[in-house]
Amino acid sequence: MSRRGTAEEKTAKSDPIYRNRLVNMLVNRILKHGKKSLAYQILYRAVKKIQQKKETNPLSVLRQAIRRVTPNIAVKARRVRGRGRGSTRQVPIQIGSTQGKALAIRWLLAASRKRPGRDMAFKLSSELMDAAKGRGDAIRKKEETHRMAEANRNRAFAHFR
Repeated sequence: MSRRGTAEEKTAKSDPIYRNRLVNMLVNRILKHGKKSLAYQILYRAVKKIQQKKETNPLSVLRQAIRRVTPNIAVKARRVRGRGRGSTRQVPIQIGSTQGKALAIRWLLAASRKRPGRDMAFKLSSELMDAAKGRGDAIRKKEETHRMAEANRNRAFAHFR
C-alpha cells in the first residue's frame, strides 16, 4: 500500500482554437519528441480535411469516432493462485470513461500511423472518418478486446458455478 496521499485528478486543458479538451488530449498523444506545435499542425490539417470531405462540424465527427472506439471492458493480466504454482490469467475488468477515452485515442493514433498514405494528417483524418462510420482498424481493435474479455470472463469465473 502506498504511504503517500492519493494523487489529485488533473483536468485536461482545452486547445487554443476549438476550446476543446478532447482535441488537446489528442494533440498530447500525437506529440513526439516534444514537438507540440507540429502535433497541433497535424491535427488541425486533419480536421480541415474532414471539414472539406464531410461538409459537417469536424468536432462532431471526432467525438463520434472516439465514442465508437471507446471500450467499456478490457482484459488485465492478474496473477491467480493455481494448484502447486501461480499462473497469470487475463481477467476482464470494467473501464471508466477517462481510461476508455485514453485507450480509444491510443488505438485511433496507432491505427492511423499504420495506415498507408501521404502524411499523418491525411491518415488521421481517414481513420477518424472510418471510425465515425463504424469501421477501420481502431474499431476492429475494440471488437477484438471485447471478444477477448467475453471469452476470458467465462473462463475466469468458471469456479463460481
